[in-house]
Amino acid sequence: IIAALFAPLNAKVQKEKVFVVERESSSVAVIENGLPTNHMEHMHNMNHGVMKFYKNDGYLMSRDGYIMKFNPITEKKLKEYKTSKSAIGFVINENYVAVANYDDKSVDILSRNLDPIQKIKTGSRNVGIKIYKNYLIFSEMDNDSIAVYQDMNKGKKKPNFQLYKEFKNVGVMPFDAMIKDDKYINGFFKSPWFGVVDLNTMKFEKIQLKLGTRKPVLKVPHFGFWSIGGGNIFVPAVGDNKVFAYTSDFKFIKAIKTEGLPVFTALSPDNKYLAVTFSGKKFPVVQIIDTKTLKIIKRFKFNGRVLHLRWSKIRPSLYISVNDANKVVVINTKGWWLKREIFTIKKPSGIFLYEEK
Repeated sequence: IIAALFAPLNAKVQKEKVFVVERESSSVAVIENGLPTNHMEHMHNMNHGVMKFYKNDGYLMSRDGYIMKFNPITEKKLKEYKTSKSAIGFVINENYVAVANYDDKSVDILSRNLDPIQKIKTGSRNVGIKIYKNYLIFSEMDNDSIAVYQDMNKGKKKPNFQLYKEFKNVGVMPFDAMIKDDKYINGFFKSPWFGVVDLNTMKFEKIQLKLGTRKPVLKVPHFGFWSIGGGNIFVPAVGDNKVFAYTSDFKFIKAIKTEGLPVFTALSPDNKYLAVTFSGKKFPVVQIIDTKTLKIIKRFKFNGRVLHLRWSKIRPSLYISVNDANKVVVINTKGWWLKREIFTIKKPSGIFLYEEK
């Protein structure tokens, strides 16, 4: 009581809220303090639902082309806008929301309140959309290219994007990307390398992957879940039972042998551990890699397919969605034991964390 009385009046209390996409019921489950508290309903097709937060705003994109704005504190939907029949990714900054579309082969630029500003027609399904300074970068899957658009208003008012540079024939079927500092890094579905665009020099480089005999790919690794931290880059191999470790300047270190075909590589907040999920027969398995020794130290197997996982930023917990079992599992990451199973989550997939301060 005394400590509370003398606590600084402006002290920030950090609180973590867990949002879990319920893949087949057009809804999102909300978990607080280890218990399910709400279901946000009428959220359209959540087969590939993606959620992001910008300050106090939440945004959710459905597979059937809706982008929705909601309040992550009250958990109420505020507005929605349909950009196309199928969308796959989006990004947010202070002045706009940009949505990469599959079906009508375009990129939509919207205001933060989801009012339409501009539609960029590309003639391709678009993936791996990212922001760097006044640039918008994305990969064109059907054109085997990377496009860089520049905001001619330099972020000072409503954006006006014009094509700045296009990298052609970068690889066959780019399918996802990530950005680290000034490097845009994308992967290819049918080429044995990944590409790196230096966004300061605007030069492109291919980094070869040391792949063995490639197996049929049942689920494409999301390169947005490549992991960079502790001085290394970890890349899930496409069609091979490996996670590649590179230095931060893309020097090859090691191919870490895994139990199955990796999908997600998720790095812990302290950069000490890497959690890996798989497709196919190894869907129920999660392996933990020590990032110093580059060896597998833990293995977990669940009674259903693992579709996603997320490390807590404020407590030693790893959240895992077990789709077939309709539950979210929480692993204590200090002792690597099962801390909690949260039921009544309907066909869970993507897990997203909102930190309320």
